[in-house]
Amino acid sequence: MSHVDSEPKNDSQKIAEPAQDRSSGEIDVPKTKLFDAKAILWTFGKCLTALLPVYLAGYYRMSTSLVVFGMMVYAGWKHTREAKEARLRSAIQLVNDEQEYVSSKSFRSKRDLPSWVNFPDVEKVEWLNKVIHQAWPFIGQYLEKLLTETIAPSIRGSSAHLQTLSFTKIDFGGKPMKVVGVKAHTENDKGQILLDVYISYVGDVEINVEVKRYFCKAGVKGIQLHGMMRVILEPLIGDVPIVGAVTMFFIQRPKLTINWTGLTNLLDIPGLNVMSDTMIMDAIASFLVLPNRLTVPLVADLPVAQLRCPLPRGVVRIHLLEADNLAAKDNYVKGVMAGMSDPYAIVRVGPQTFKSRHLDNTLSPKWGEVYEVVVHEVPGQELEVEVFDKDPDHDDFLGRTKLDLGIVKKSKIVDEWFNLKDTQTGRVHLRLEWLKLETHTERLKEVLKRNESVVSKAAEPPSAAILAVYLDKAEALPMKKGNKDPNPIVQISVQNATRDSRICWNTVNPQWEDAFTFFIRDPNNQDISVQVKDNDRVQLLGKMSIPVSRLLSHPDLTMDEWYNLENSGPKSRIHINTVLRVLWLDEAAVTASLLSSGPLSKSSRPEKTTPHSSFATEGLLRIHLVEGQNLVAKDNLMGGMVKGKSDPYVKIQIGGETFKSHVIKENLNPTWNEMYELVLTSSSTSEVLVEVFDKDMDKDDFLGRVKISLQEIIQSQITDRWFSLSDVKHGRVRLILEWLNTVTKPDPLQKAVQLQSDHSYLNKSVPSAALFSILLERAHNLPLKKSGKEPKAAAELVLGDTAQKTKVCERSTSPQWSEAFHFLVHKPAEEILIIKLSSAFEQPLGSVVLPIRELLSKEDLLMDQWLSLDGAAADSQILLRAQLKILDSRLDSSVFHRQKPVVEDHLTAEEHEEKGPVASEHSPAAVNKESEKKTLPTKQSRLSELAASTFPVPLSLPEEHQKQTTHTMEEQHTPSTPKTHMPTENLSKAPDSTTDIAEYKESAHKDSQHLDKPAEPSHRSVSPSVSAEETKVTSSTDTRPQKTSPDSNFGSKGLLRLHLLEAQDLVAKDSLMGGMVKGKSDPYVKIHIGDTTFKSHVIKENLNPTWNEMYELILSPDHNLEVKFEVYDKDVDSDDFLGRFKLRLGDIIKSQYNDEWFTLNDIKHGRVHLVVEWLPTVTQRDKLEQVMQMQSSQSYQNKSVASAALLFILLDRAHQLPLKKSGKEPKAAAELILGATSHKSKVCERSSSPHWNETFDFLVHDPKKDMLIIKLSSAWDQPMGSLVLPIRELLLKPDLLLDQWLSLDGASPQSQILLRAQLKILDSKMAALVAMGSGPVLSNKQTATTGQIQLSVSFQKKLTLLVHNCRGLVTLSKDSLDTYVSIILLPDKSKATKRKTSVKKKNLNPEFNERFEFDMSMEEAQRRELSVCVKNASSSFMNRDKDVIGQVQIDLGHIDLISGVTQWFDLKEEQN
Repeated sequence: MSHVDSEPKNDSQKIAEPAQDRSSGEIDVPKTKLFDAKAILWTFGKCLTALLPVYLAGYYRMSTSLVVFGMMVYAGWKHTREAKEARLRSAIQLVNDEQEYVSSKSFRSKRDLPSWVNFPDVEKVEWLNKVIHQAWPFIGQYLEKLLTETIAPSIRGSSAHLQTLSFTKIDFGGKPMKVVGVKAHTENDKGQILLDVYISYVGDVEINVEVKRYFCKAGVKGIQLHGMMRVILEPLIGDVPIVGAVTMFFIQRPKLTINWTGLTNLLDIPGLNVMSDTMIMDAIASFLVLPNRLTVPLVADLPVAQLRCPLPRGVVRIHLLEADNLAAKDNYVKGVMAGMSDPYAIVRVGPQTFKSRHLDNTLSPKWGEVYEVVVHEVPGQELEVEVFDKDPDHDDFLGRTKLDLGIVKKSKIVDEWFNLKDTQTGRVHLRLEWLKLETHTERLKEVLKRNESVVSKAAEPPSAAILAVYLDKAEALPMKKGNKDPNPIVQISVQNATRDSRICWNTVNPQWEDAFTFFIRDPNNQDISVQVKDNDRVQLLGKMSIPVSRLLSHPDLTMDEWYNLENSGPKSRIHINTVLRVLWLDEAAVTASLLSSGPLSKSSRPEKTTPHSSFATEGLLRIHLVEGQNLVAKDNLMGGMVKGKSDPYVKIQIGGETFKSHVIKENLNPTWNEMYELVLTSSSTSEVLVEVFDKDMDKDDFLGRVKISLQEIIQSQITDRWFSLSDVKHGRVRLILEWLNTVTKPDPLQKAVQLQSDHSYLNKSVPSAALFSILLERAHNLPLKKSGKEPKAAAELVLGDTAQKTKVCERSTSPQWSEAFHFLVHKPAEEILIIKLSSAFEQPLGSVVLPIRELLSKEDLLMDQWLSLDGAAADSQILLRAQLKILDSRLDSSVFHRQKPVVEDHLTAEEHEEKGPVASEHSPAAVNKESEKKTLPTKQSRLSELAASTFPVPLSLPEEHQKQTTHTMEEQHTPSTPKTHMPTENLSKAPDSTTDIAEYKESAHKDSQHLDKPAEPSHRSVSPSVSAEETKVTSSTDTRPQKTSPDSNFGSKGLLRLHLLEAQDLVAKDSLMGGMVKGKSDPYVKIHIGDTTFKSHVIKENLNPTWNEMYELILSPDHNLEVKFEVYDKDVDSDDFLGRFKLRLGDIIKSQYNDEWFTLNDIKHGRVHLVVEWLPTVTQRDKLEQVMQMQSSQSYQNKSVASAALLFILLDRAHQLPLKKSGKEPKAAAELILGATSHKSKVCERSSSPHWNETFDFLVHDPKKDMLIIKLSSAWDQPMGSLVLPIRELLLKPDLLLDQWLSLDGASPQSQILLRAQLKILDSKMAALVAMGSGPVLSNKQTATTGQIQLSVSFQKKLTLLVHNCRGLVTLSKDSLDTYVSIILLPDKSKATKRKTSVKKKNLNPEFNERFEFDMSMEEAQRRELSVCVKNASSSFMNRDKDVIGQVQIDLGHIDLISGVTQWFDLKEEQN
């Protein structure tokens, strides 16, 4: 019969008592009856207590679910408590009889063995355990004294609620801490002793705490702690005690188990137990786990901060490249169909953790991301990579791998495949680089240059250096408001990284002794920002800034100084020690990799392709059809009574290819300006046949032809000349023919890209930069078809708009094609080759994506290897050879733009005979007659030269000039017998545009002499780019200035670009239900710069808003100008203040580019992510292409477009403006318009030659398209003329500068204005980062997704859309979700373009599987945009504005509708 006390006891007591009874063997018979009665009463009381909650719940009509939930919580708590106590009892029993336990054969696994058994190099130190055992009672006394006399008063003083706290019981028990093994390292640095101490503490400690004010009791009864602690004895000194200090820390987090008692029993509730253990572990890690250390100095005057936070051993750059053969975790149709996985990786080194982006539907992801980690201790620290499958509910584990970073330090570079553990299949490819720390700057430039070539798809670019900041102390800080001592905390920021120091309480002379580490991208352009604040982060106690570049000139790259604080007290200063180290990868010392992880089994497959000798030997023929002259008129009017003109077009045939130009209406001197390219072999014997026709309604009339030998084009390389047309009376065409050889060096690439920006053509052609050749040889282990048969493998190669297909092989899983293809590449840094494998172009077998830019880093721009297929089996591969060859153009753009070949220099012998002999001497009458006849053609040549700044080719005259030109030529023409044969032009004798520069200059000089002759007013000017000196007679008595006299500040302004990205952790100002429920805020930002204010749009109900807006302002470099930012919450009445901060323009100009989080001042919390950029201006046109590329890749919510250049205009004066209709002189004023921007000049006094001398500036977005229009009027009433100046004309001017007199259109022939136009390209650092695939990244970007939807889109006679299902839908609605999908084909919103699915009741992962068809053509479908919205059908009428769960918009023009696409799309929140 059991004995039961009158009071309940805990479980341990209940277990112990029967043991005592059995051991004693005595039974107290007289007391049995009494104890039975007590037991019955106690059992009855427990039953009543258990039933009481049920009774109360029924009495008060509470929900049954609450009772069930309470019972579940209690059961979970009970289970957790029992499991924890069982582990504690087992551990105590093991400690009590360890020797017997070890010698027994009861071990189930290696993990049950003590630490010293697992490691042969770990020594057992029983003597130390005996010392600790004897000293443990005295250690307990010391700890008890520490708790009662030091810790308890500190806790009571920290809060008024804890003033009655006291320790009622402190007992550290009789189980001391044990050291199960010690490992002494011998490969460490001299001057230190390195020990790894393996500790195990299973203690029967009992500590009870009571807060009498609230009648709360809590405590701990039993603790387990296991881990490896590293102990460093340094520095070693030549005096007692030999060791200067002892530093201790855990490299990995130790394992901790705590058995709670009293009120803290609640911490064992499931959910709370994990949270509480994690919080306690975080507290321990904050001072005992790397990078935190506990340092105990043993001698005086030691640099404790450097010992507590020494410089890292090095930095490891981790290239997370790819993975292969991962496990498939996704299933479809409730597990019937096996799917793929959506893998992502987590990379971890100690507390440093990185997460890659996830890739959908692949078992062989290619991440291509780069991370950098600080390594404090090697050996010891490990790299851990875990791979997961992304799912809406719970991410599935795909495997992990670990590597000791000591191996990376020895090998310098480890580039290996690592097999994943804890999974059946899978491996990951890593490249690890050990970067050592250099104490000098000799290799800094080389490091910066190397980093430019490091390509990463992650946000952070590689670092060039590491910065250690040792924060020591401060003195004489100012007092808080109310004359109270502050609680100083320091915020140190470098770029977008901010670190907070610990808080020093109630002092104006704080000592922090903290250390921080920062990665530095470029030490020349970054600053260290230091702000001393009160612990509320609102009141600023002082600040300062240190340029990192200052360290570069100091010895050992170290500065240890006192700095005076700004915005602080007069004597406030702070002591900081900064150390910079350059990160250097010593590639010369790289040893062979110490690892091998099972390379791919190649069996007997060839490692390389075997290409034919003719592979990649082609060249490029570039044909530039410029213009025609003096063509035959074929059209007649009024039955032939009136001679008409022709509508000419050109056909060019070569090698089976035909190119056709557009038709020029009614013109005998047409300008086509079209370019064609064709890939040919250099051994080809083809001829270029050029035929000109007149476009008619019935049959096109023949206007002549010319044949040109391809070999002669190849021999001359470049030919720019006029070709006479055969088989007609007269006419000729101008062609520029260029044969481009290819090279395997990337050097000419910049010139090829520059050629693209210098030339524009009417047929929208873009000159190619490279020739890309592909040899697709074979494939290996392709997947079988769904029917189980081997596939009939075929491949489609797609690059841009060009697609080519292979043959269809016989059935085989290892087909062979051995087919070669070539593609024209315009932008090698951006274009991508996609190879799609399928069975007879029906069932997909896999694909390969090959960015062309990868070849730029290969030797000889060549790749020849096996590549794994995405969307196929793990070992499915193809063997190909990819060769990129840069087109080496010898065309000199400057010469080409400078001068058009003179007509007379290229006349054939027959034409000279038609014109007759030319006299060597001319009489005055002959000169006048010759001048009258030659003025127009000569002037046309000159004007065409000037128009070359508008087009890359000469232009023909306007129509009235063409009429007179044609009439003059017809008068001079002498009929001759038409040719009956068609000779081939000999290009080897034709003058070359690249070699006859002197001849062109001479002819240009003759043209200028012709232009100095008197001319008819009707032939005055045809283009605003023609200067007045070239179109008007200059009199010897004209005293006008030929140039402007600008001020020295003209063109000195720069551009301030602000990119407002996002904010985080803003203060919530909105309240609901009269303040009972805390709401959010509706934030927006105001930016004040001088008199200019920008205002962002409002983000509704969001404390982490994303604006993504960009603003630009032209400013003079005023270093004292402040840029103020204010954040507000939009309200109906008065907007609430959410914080502010300000920047000095001088600091912005100094840093030029800063991507940083800025903490909001005068508010409790909140910060704003901002990219601030000061763009200096340059006159180098080669910078333009990079800026234009950034425009196409960046988009902003406020529809802003990044400017490419600044245009500065000095409007000096005008000359001989027309009089008003009343006969009075005008009050001249000018309006300058560029795009949507206009500026007005002042209104001058009455004068026909007014003086303004005013300057204006404009933002230019596209210099090749934008045009400046200047409108002159009399006091804004009567127009007086205008001028149109295309900005592209300035691109061809020296220094991008135009300074001259220009004639006015719509005024008198003598009316002119004098102006100075200066174009300056914006030198953007952000454009360079974007070009490298980097740039600003939105931290809040991923928070906008509200689920995913799976769609199939294809086109087979009709546009077909299949809505499969949704997953992971997110909603703020409290009602259950009844979902359906709404579909609209934009831009139309008619009934014919709308569809919707059925409604699925109460499901966050609904399956629809519904098909919709739209009757339209392929061309029409590609112009459409598909809008898909997932909606909540159960939303009430009052919440109809919140019925959209998420939406996605798909541009059908970017989808291969023929092959079709099936994929998951992220649903985004509905846009405001």
